[in-house]
Amino acid sequence: MTDHVQEYLNKLPTEKRGTFEKLYTSIAKHIPEGFKAQMQYKMPAFVVPHSRFPEGYHCNPKEPLPFIYLAAQKSHFAVYHMGLYAQPELLAWFQEECKKRMPVKLDMGKACIRFKKEEHIPFELLGELTQKMSVEEWISLYQGSVKDSRKRNKT
Repeated sequence: MTDHVQEYLNKLPTEKRGTFEKLYTSIAKHIPEGFKAQMQYKMPAFVVPHSRFPEGYHCNPKEPLPFIYLAAQKSHFAVYHMGLYAQPELLAWFQEECKKRMPVKLDMGKACIRFKKEEHIPFELLGELTQKMSVEEWISLYQGSVKDSRKRNKT
């Protein structure tokens, strides 16, 4: 576990630390080569470093391209997976697998997956999800979605 994640863990209430560490480890163990673990927007994150994608994040090019963020919020644990927002096929697969593997209904926004209790977190499924997109695939999807959104905003 990196220093930045340990620092994040140390700031969490004691009762959340074990679950968050398990969540982080399940993602970190499966993250494809080329993504970098770091803090971004005050959360542990996996990003595409500028060495792989010099353009950075379009909202702030000084920041590396985000891929997955993890957070322990007041009432839930959150996984922000940007690939789910950008690739409808991946989202459909994930939603279908959640129906099969989770004892509760999926609580999800566009890219944010929320879990209220540890026993509801499908750690193995999150690992599988993490492996489904390489750095190259994410960069390509991201570039296509940013270009498409810029075209829509011009019309």
